[in-house]
Amino acid sequence: MQATDIRDCPDDAFIERMRARFPVETEIDRTLTRKMRLRRNGERYAAHTLDELVTATASLIRANVGDDFTIANPRWLTGGASKIQVAFDLDWTENGERRQSPMVLRMEPTESVVETSRKREFELLQALDGVVPVPPCFWVDAEGEHLPHPALIYGFAQGVTKPSNLTSQQVTGIGLNYGPDLRATIAEQFLEQIGRFHRIGAELADKLPSYDKAEVGSNESVIRFVNWWRRVWDEDRRQDEPLMDVAYDWLIANAPPLDHVSLVHGDCRAGNFLYDEDTNEITAWLDWELALLGDRHQDLAWSMMDSFGHFNEEGTERLICGMLPYEEYLAAYERLSGLTVDRERLTYYRVLCNYMSIAICLGTGYRVAHAAKTHQDIVVGWLAMVSFPLIEQLRRTLKEVI
Repeated sequence: MQATDIRDCPDDAFIERMRARFPVETEIDRTLTRKMRLRRNGERYAAHTLDELVTATASLIRANVGDDFTIANPRWLTGGASKIQVAFDLDWTENGERRQSPMVLRMEPTESVVETSRKREFELLQALDGVVPVPPCFWVDAEGEHLPHPALIYGFAQGVTKPSNLTSQQVTGIGLNYGPDLRATIAEQFLEQIGRFHRIGAELADKLPSYDKAEVGSNESVIRFVNWWRRVWDEDRRQDEPLMDVAYDWLIANAPPLDHVSLVHGDCRAGNFLYDEDTNEITAWLDWELALLGDRHQDLAWSMMDSFGHFNEEGTERLICGMLPYEEYLAAYERLSGLTVDRERLTYYRVLCNYMSIAICLGTGYRVAHAAKTHQDIVVGWLAMVSFPLIEQLRRTLKEVI
């Protein structure tokens, strides 16, 4: 490793070189450029007290609704590796009616393991109202004018991410086991609701001004997405990894044109939705920060990552996302979504999802932990550790196609 690393304190020339080499969506470019310009200030993560965040949250709410509200019962929310979250109760008047609304503040740390746009997340949550269950989204502080960092406020959604009788302490979604009695019910809803937002990407596009559009018959959106994660890798990595160069070249050369424009969740897996343990119904889809207009196969491939699955009780079949065996999973998706699965496209996106996960874990995960940029240094440090099984997974997948 070099004694000094331009990535620790990037100058304008380095930032502009990354922007020119790897063209990405307009809002993604703004977000990543902002990250690099802030990084050279050398700011490290500093804990904010609840009182500080309540005061800043009140400033954001006041700018939108005036002074007639009170905030009560603020408390930290655990879970997740990327954002700081605080739950609170808001007494306010909405549409002429006095309400007591449970809410959540979702704010970036100094630098996140996935650097994304709160503006995009805000637009998408509003656009998805009535499509699939999502928390209502109220206000956004896109540039951190009120909060210490960019943030949004959304309604608190009821439910759990995993059965409450599970005693394991693994990162949510990693090897999550719903158990034989629950998994079929969850799988049916999970795949049917994925199908809903996969079908209507083109219809939602006009409601998403911070998203670059995607077109059937073009691979431009795919190449932008590949470049997103190549740019993240080149901006954040602490070491060379030749396999990432091989994979990038292959992904650009083989980028398939879209056959259908989908809304892609981007982190589509167990652990990123809530369900009610009494009814077993999904109550809210969470963590839309990586969403884009693109190819449905990306979500399918991401959900099939080795780390999100586990074997059944007999040890005879691996369950995708802890739900269904591979062929049953794809067949159920086609039945419930009305969309087809192209196995060749799926293989392409398996490579791309491997590539993306390594950029996040070995690139950004290591950097933000090492540079003390986040409140979740232990979790993101763990992500850096699991990079090496991910590299082996990428090697095996590339070997199938090269």
